[in-house]
Parts: sequence; structure tokens; C-alpha cells
Amino acid sequence: MQTLTEYITLEVKTRRAFVNITNDIRNLVTKSKVKEGLCLVNAMHITASVFINDNEGGLLHDFEKWLEGLAPHKPTDQYDHNKTGEDNADAHLKRQVMGREVVVAITNGELDFGPWEEIFYGEFDGKRPKRVLVKIIGE
Repeated sequence: MQTLTEYITLEVKTRRAFVNITNDIRNLVTKSKVKEGLCLVNAMHITASVFINDNEGGLLHDFEKWLEGLAPHKPTDQYDHNKTGEDNADAHLKRQVMGREVVVAITNGELDFGPWEEIFYGEFDGKRPKRVLVKIIGE
């Protein structure tokens, strides 16, 4: 069995953003030399997400609007969590909806996606460095 553990550091310039990290993950699969196995991609911060979906600008904009409707950032005093001095309760809720990690099969040395699937990092409380764990195992 072969394994590879890598960390990708992202720092978005805005509070919220979606970053396509598919090519980064593909490069790590190649580096791992795993032909048959699994690839875990995990956001290591509780105000960030990793998810799979279509890389279409309108859809990503729809996610932004939908999430802001579910858990609006302002007014910040609407959330008990923010009474601790934080202002990011909405980011915790958005992460809960969008998910923590994805696992993708590796077949013949490639990520085994369905049509249009790509991997995204979702940032909901940005402007500082955050890490994504990539763990690849297989043969």
C-alpha cells in the first residue's frame, strides 16, 4: 500500500469565496503514484468546506446567494456564538451545510469523477491562511 499526505494552504482575499482545487488534487494523485485507491480532501477549519459540484459561474453565484439567505452574515448580533466576540457564526453554519470533506475513488491513476464533477474549497470566513488536508491511499 502507498500513501501520500499533503497540505494545501489557501488564503482568499475576501470573506467568502469558492476556489476550484481539482488540478491541485490531480497533481497530488500523480505524485502519489497510486493507481487504485482513495483520495480524501478535507477542510481543516470549521469555517471552510470542501465539496464536489459543477464548475459553472452561475451555479457558484447561486450557492453564494443561497447560503447567505440561509445564514446571513449581518446583523451579526442575531447569533449567540457572536456574543463571544466572534463575528463568524454564519460561516460555521455555511460550512455545516456545504460539508467538511470529499472522498474520490482513484481508478487507473486518475480521479474517478462523474460528468462535470470538480472539487471546490469553500471559504466562509477568509482573509487568513487555512489548510486543506489531502490523504491518498492505495496501490
